[in-house]
Amino acid sequence: METMVRPSNGFLSALSADDYDLLRPYLRTIELPHEAVLVEAGETLTRAYFPHRGVISLVVKLAKGEHVQVAMIGRDSVLGALSAMGDACALNTAIVLVPGTASVMDLDRLRAATDQSGTLRTLLTRHGLAVYAQVQQTAGCNATHPVEARLSRCLLHTHDLSGDYRLLLTQEAMAQMIGARRNSVSLVANSLQHANFIHYSRGHIQILNLDGLRQTACECYATVKAQYDRLLGQP
Repeated sequence: METMVRPSNGFLSALSADDYDLLRPYLRTIELPHEAVLVEAGETLTRAYFPHRGVISLVVKLAKGEHVQVAMIGRDSVLGALSAMGDACALNTAIVLVPGTASVMDLDRLRAATDQSGTLRTLLTRHGLAVYAQVQQTAGCNATHPVEARLSRCLLHTHDLSGDYRLLLTQEAMAQMIGARRNSVSLVANSLQHANFIHYSRGHIQILNLDGLRQTACECYATVKAQYDRLLGQP
């Protein structure tokens, strides 16, 4: 019998054959266009997203118009994990940070599948907790660590989630990622470029030296990675 190749998403890959069969008939592949808004905070999330490529940014919008990123979801996880088991009202705005593709399915279908499978429900819970751990670490990081360390952390994490060394990130997007001003991001990006860790030009970043970025990043990068490894069992 021919084996069906699953989409290259960590959550879908981790499912048992029975659990994957519960979802497979309802999965479809879509494009994730750059800067597309998937859901606004306060709206009802109607679909779950399982990225194959690309990165989704979870953003908090403040009263004065500032946008601050609190977490990212990429090829390792799912947008809508906890919503499938409870309140579907979005707590954050979800925006495509790095374009790519994703499998999607109606959240009601995913919720119905969790009612049929305890193992699926457990995996969704662990993915939801992993994102929550990232939110907590990001809050502490943005409050205490230098801009250079925060930017290095985010570039490393974006690379991990997208699998790409070339990233489409404007100064505004990077400022949003780390909760900093654009002029601060410009200075730090130039510093990382002079160190030959990245090449940056007109919103395009090429990562040249991962080890250099790891040395510059704060401990939050390794902490979040360890939490994901513990919760999701990823090597």
